[in-house]
Amino acid sequence: MTRPLLALALVLGTLAPLPALSQDKAPPPAPYAKVSDLVKLPEFLPGLGTLYVDPATLPAGPFLGYDHDGKLAATIYMVPIEELQKGTAYDGLKLGAPDVSSADIYYNAGHPGVEKPHVHVVLFHGADAKDRIAK
Repeated sequence: MTRPLLALALVLGTLAPLPALSQDKAPPPAPYAKVSDLVKLPEFLPGLGTLYVDPATLPAGPFLGYDHDGKLAATIYMVPIEELQKGTAYDGLKLGAPDVSSADIYYNAGHPGVEKPHVHVVLFHGADAKDRIAK
């Protein structure tokens, strides 16, 4: 296993026992802000939803992704590959909700707000969460 993947595995291994934020409905309370109000991104991103983040937690997050009805669907972390290669650990990351039905991990070349190449770690809350934010 390469160092970046090992670091990511260690991050994921620390998620289960952490307390949840329990922000079931949008918008979450301050200091969370709508990402589309902070940077030039659409209000709703297919696969992620309407995103909110505490700016102090950037770049990793957590970002909270809500469906079109304002129900929490995902907790997303955006972990810079460069930082993983340096051995940076992201400990104590919070969850948007305690129920995690599945997770996706994938590469992103960068976008407004997190410009450097990074890994998206998407934790879905509920069996239908992926469908609720698919489009």
